[in-house]
Amino acid sequence: MAVRVINEKCKGCSICIKNCPFDAITMVNKIAVIGQACTGCGVCAEKCPFHAIEKVEEDKAHIDLSQYKGVWVFAEQRNNKIMPVAIELLGEGRKLADQIGTELCAIVCGSNIESLTEELFAYGADKVYTADYPELATYTTDGYTKVIFEAIEKYKPEIVLLGATHIGRDLGPSLAVKANTGLTADCTKLEIDPVDKKIKQTRPAFGGNLMATIVCPNHRPQMSTVRPGVMEKAIYNPSHKGEVVKLDVQFHEGDIRTKVIEVIKTLHDAVSLTDAEVIVSGGRGLGNAEGFELLKELADKLGGTIAASRASVDAGWIDHSYQVGQTGTTVKPKIYFACGISGAIQHIAGMKDSGCIIAINKNDTAPIFDVADIGIVGDLYQIIPAIIEELDKQEA
Repeated sequence: MAVRVINEKCKGCSICIKNCPFDAITMVNKIAVIGQACTGCGVCAEKCPFHAIEKVEEDKAHIDLSQYKGVWVFAEQRNNKIMPVAIELLGEGRKLADQIGTELCAIVCGSNIESLTEELFAYGADKVYTADYPELATYTTDGYTKVIFEAIEKYKPEIVLLGATHIGRDLGPSLAVKANTGLTADCTKLEIDPVDKKIKQTRPAFGGNLMATIVCPNHRPQMSTVRPGVMEKAIYNPSHKGEVVKLDVQFHEGDIRTKVIEVIKTLHDAVSLTDAEVIVSGGRGLGNAEGFELLKELADKLGGTIAASRASVDAGWIDHSYQVGQTGTTVKPKIYFACGISGAIQHIAGMKDSGCIIAINKNDTAPIFDVADIGIVGDLYQIIPAIIEELDKQEA
């Protein structure tokens, strides 16, 4: 949808300028002019008392949707190891593919990645597209976009799924622009419309205060980035086999505009919240950074890791890599301790699917108790040492 000015009717009253939410209208020689910032929302057309602005349908290029088949999963790998989010996407992709009646495919890029194909088959892929080139040994936006876009152009997948990791969040938009299609980012739910078989992509909106379900009716492929830790992982079946398709790619001078000189890993201990089975998370109720030492003691006893709410991170008590929630990591451990966490909706969105949620808080009306399986009202500095003491007794 777009808008256009009917010059003969425009009176130069500037009402449209005052009402445009995007400051996209200017006045030239007492005639309204629509600028590039216009989103086609139509507010100006509704407010114009002289009917000098009208909504117009933009011409849409016809796309034969029937040519597009298959569900593709971008199998992100680092150091020739498949990332957990790719296994989650294969599990979810299998459900989608079965509902549509199509095949599940994986596409993997890298160097010396032959061994990964059997693993992808075992996790459910019917077909694996491989791009095995030295130029793809480390991720670059240009390199990976070139390879995958050319594959999309040739093989025409109906759906493409990527993990909402640092790589996926960079690669997804680049691919969507090249393929002239839409991208729904940071999805937490995917389902197939039983009527027309389009994918319905659900993501948090307005800071997690509501969930938006988005469809892409006129363009292909339908693309989504999906939050790690949200979907169930595919079941490993070593007897499952499939077809390998080797992608023929020609790299020319200037195709990859960046050069990776050196990869420097983080100097502090890596945090793997998405894989943890036990998480002990702390919030503002800890009162200080030292409180995480107590949480770590409990986490170590249970073979888990610590985490934090945004309030703890904002206070400078712990690094952002430990943050769980809307603006952090989405997790689904078997056991989640919420210690001194009130339960803001943004935090709950990131941990509500945990197997067992144990909340410890002084405030018996804290929202965290609404999602907790076990709620303990009291001082965490008394309760957690008591839990640790009981664990020590059981070990003795």
